[in-house]
Amino acid sequence: MTIAIYPGTFDPFTNGHLDIVQRALRLFDKVIVTVARNSSKNPMFSEKERLKLIQESVKGMKNVDVELFDGLLVDYAREKKATAIVRGLRAISDFEYELQMALMNRKLNNAFETVFLMPNEKYTYLNSNIVREIARLGGNVSEFVPSVVNNALRQKLKK
Repeated sequence: MTIAIYPGTFDPFTNGHLDIVQRALRLFDKVIVTVARNSSKNPMFSEKERLKLIQESVKGMKNVDVELFDGLLVDYAREKKATAIVRGLRAISDFEYELQMALMNRKLNNAFETVFLMPNEKYTYLNSNIVREIARLGGNVSEFVPSVVNNALRQKLKK
């Protein structure tokens, strides 16, 4: 069984992220979406909230697991017997950072590959920061995120 890890902070999980999961399922037998801690970010949703939102977003999709993750990605991939790390590339601006991360992961453990997937063109401009900002300013983000995430954003911002 080929297993891919799709790591990210996913704050919030967008339709672009969902598109990458669907594309990864065409290439791998199983995809593990991992909600990673990132000490350099101040997330809107807690790790447990993001975990639950992603689980609801991928509900009904076979061979997709959603888990929390902390530590080195290469250690997690080894533990899960993954053959690949999946990363989404929307624009050339994503490439430099993602390439550096992929090369460092390879240096730490060359037992798996990093696979870059491009989302559908309609998601190339989409990222979590933009979605959060539009939602904070009262804009409609329903076409950018799964409905469960849209509802959670509205509830979070009411407070």
